[in-house]
Amino acid sequence: MILSDFDLWNYIRSGRLRVEPIFEDTVRENGLDLRIGSEIARLRSTDKVLDTMDGDVSEFYQIERGDSFVIRPREHVLLHTIEYLSMPKDLMGFVNLRSTFARLGLSIPPTIIDANFEGQLTIEMVGGEFPVKLHAGQRFLHVVFAKLTSEVERPYHGRYQGQRGVRLPELVKGS
Repeated sequence: MILSDFDLWNYIRSGRLRVEPIFEDTVRENGLDLRIGSEIARLRSTDKVLDTMDGDVSEFYQIERGDSFVIRPREHVLLHTIEYLSMPKDLMGFVNLRSTFARLGLSIPPTIIDANFEGQLTIEMVGGEFPVKLHAGQRFLHVVFAKLTSEVERPYHGRYQGQRGVRLPELVKGS
């Protein structure tokens, strides 16, 4: 079951779903609109091989902070949301790029928010055919929430729990 604005407000007002900060235009007809934060991580172009068993990825990214960012054609970047979410154990979210940005040629891969996740979202975005300037504070994501038939038995407690700002991938040696 997809939650309506009425359902979302009930979850938020009861404290079962936390969204901080929340703006007057955050809750939409069938989901939440989330805003771009002030940090971006650009994937660096290199011939060096990233070993997925090594764990250190920092040299493959360039982190920038600012009020706006230009996404270059076909560039892959990581962005984060201003909003910090705290999910209950009976909801999950489908993260979508708002259609205005998709119409500009930008895209994000399929992304979900697990039940019990807490933190700001880090989202990969891919540039289109021309440079696009994004501004911190713009609504760029739409999250549709689905009610699970029961609370999850194994709620999310992963390595990205509690994240703030852009969070680079955390590769664990041997996994």
